[in-house]
Amino acid sequence: MAGTIQTLMLAPPSPHTPRLLFRHWAPSPPAVRPRSCSNPSLSFNHSCSVRVPTIIRACKSSNQDGGNGSEAARSSDSAKEAGWGKPLLSFVGNNFLPLALMGGVVLGLANPSLGCLADRYKLSKFSTFAIFIISGMTLRNGDIGAAAEAWPVGVLGLFSILVFTPCFSRAIVQIHLQPQEFVSGLAIFCCMPTTLSSGVALTQLAGGNSALALAMTVISSLLGILMVPFSIAKYVATGVGVTVPTKELFRSLVTTLLIPLILGKVNTTYISGLADFVDQNRRLFSRISAVLLSLVPWIQVSRSRSLLLMVKPAVFLVAVGMGIILHLVLLAFNAISINSLAALSGGDHSVFSKKENATAFLLVASQKTLPVLVAVVEQLGGAFGESGLLVLPCVAAHLVQIIIDSVLVNGWLRKDAAPKTAR
Repeated sequence: MAGTIQTLMLAPPSPHTPRLLFRHWAPSPPAVRPRSCSNPSLSFNHSCSVRVPTIIRACKSSNQDGGNGSEAARSSDSAKEAGWGKPLLSFVGNNFLPLALMGGVVLGLANPSLGCLADRYKLSKFSTFAIFIISGMTLRNGDIGAAAEAWPVGVLGLFSILVFTPCFSRAIVQIHLQPQEFVSGLAIFCCMPTTLSSGVALTQLAGGNSALALAMTVISSLLGILMVPFSIAKYVATGVGVTVPTKELFRSLVTTLLIPLILGKVNTTYISGLADFVDQNRRLFSRISAVLLSLVPWIQVSRSRSLLLMVKPAVFLVAVGMGIILHLVLLAFNAISINSLAALSGGDHSVFSKKENATAFLLVASQKTLPVLVAVVEQLGGAFGESGLLVLPCVAAHLVQIIIDSVLVNGWLRKDAAPKTAR
């Protein structure tokens, strides 16, 4: 080729583009100053050629820049997700029990067929059985001793559940509401013993004396079989004979309360390493108890959905309001009772003033059970009206008391966690 390329220059890249520089220092004749050059970028003219180091610039491809941009966008999106995801998970963790209960109510209203199927296969009894197995597994020997020391609180709880709180039935029956079965149902509900599982589960979540809660639950449920007919006949329907299936209820309570409680405690005592595993995962077992507890409102709402749709919303809301007021009155009555006895029996040194005992007493003594009421209503034979209308307001009151107490427990836990967070 006649002419040789003396200079090869590429257009200068942007300042952000990395470059590679290769210098060829081959000997060359002295450079001649060009007289003219029509194209400074690329020239084949000898007269305007200048020998300079050859520069080869390596430019990053555009798709790489696009890749970096997409990676930055993805990292930005993930940061945003982490920004709102962490508070959401924290909120769910701090309010797990009320959210689970309300989720059961919503699911029962949206799709009652699953809840009715679960009721057909006695899933509620399974959930109660499992809750008491967990209660037995998490029951420490020291807890049993603490419950024995707090026997005066337990006696007060039994009197409140079986003797004092049924007296409020007499005030409830004075209310005039159509249908009248709503009033009669709430009055009968007030005569019931404490809940079979909710009070114990909430006491465990709140860090209260769970052994004391278990003792009050089991004893009041067994004694309630004898006391409920007397309370209904005296406060709700004077002169109306009331019969309760004593043998069936007793057998059901033994199989769903006592046996699983003993099984859970025996397992942790004799199975090596199980007690340590339970102690290290108490939060997990509390969550499992909360999920099992949420099966109760799910099944009850599913069963009662058809009746709920038949009742006027305004009337049902009045019944729900009565249930809320009833539970708040029971909470206030029991809070005043234990605080009064604490002041009379030694103040801060009294067994009534211990936070763990007061928590167990307040939660267990202020709740009323729904399954026992359903069994009692089935045996009344229509003496107080339509069975479904008797049970419906009690379902609402049962759900309301669990939700109110779960919010109360959640507030206690936040209050206890605040000083730790401040440190």
